Amino acid sequence: MTIRKTVGKPEALVAELHKKIKDAFEVFDHESNNTVDVREIGTIIRSLGCCPTEGELHDFIAEIEEEEPTGYIRFEKFIPVMTRALVERRYRPAAEDILLRAFEVLDPAKRGFLTKDELVKYMTEEGEPFSQEEMEEMLSAAIDPESNTINYRDYITMMVVDEN
Repeated sequence: MTIRKTVGKPEALVAELHKKIKDAFEVFDHESNNTVDVREIGTIIRSLGCCPTEGELHDFIAEIEEEEPTGYIRFEKFIPVMTRALVERRYRPAAEDILLRAFEVLDPAKRGFLTKDELVKYMTEEGEPFSQEEMEEMLSAAIDPESNTINYRDYITMMVVDEN
């Protein structure tokens, strides 16, 4: 997102955010009726550069769901809450140094890499476990197919969001 060109122009920033949010929402609005399956909300939020925890995602959905949940989220309810989250810079990804320290904890030998098996074990058996789909997506981006390892410094560089 190019914020520099809109600094000092809050209406322009909000209009730019609304367009990004609408574009992301429309990808999952398969019926073109301004609704998406509630199960897609996390993907939409993440596509907008946010990284909520499962608990934060649950709270977000609770805020935008109908009083009698239908399984679908309406765009009109989604956009103000998502706009506020982006303006307030909520759900920011972890900083590069914090990610590096986390990977180093998983690599006590300080090799600079984890094997695919080690990564799968940590990500599916510890903490907030990844789903099979999330694991496959991470592996496709993280694993070097030749060595079957993840060089976590390279992976962190790829993951970090440039705030400028």
